[in-house]
Amino acid sequence: MSRSQMLKLQEVLDEIGMSRAAFYRMRARGKAPKLHKLPNGQLRVSRANLDAWWAKCEQSNI
Repeated sequence: MSRSQMLKLQEVLDEIGMSRAAFYRMRARGKAPKLHKLPNGQLRVSRANLDAWWAKCEQSNI
């Protein structure tokens, strides 16, 4: 059974070309991909959630 790839927040920010502050503003509005907080406090985004978020963004820009 393969596990879903978990991306660090910085990797996500680099991929989507967004600053951390802009990402958190978008997150406050409920428009960001779902974050997972690890026991050590670090944040991760699953590849599946990021890909689904990208697809949703593309559909809304049609």
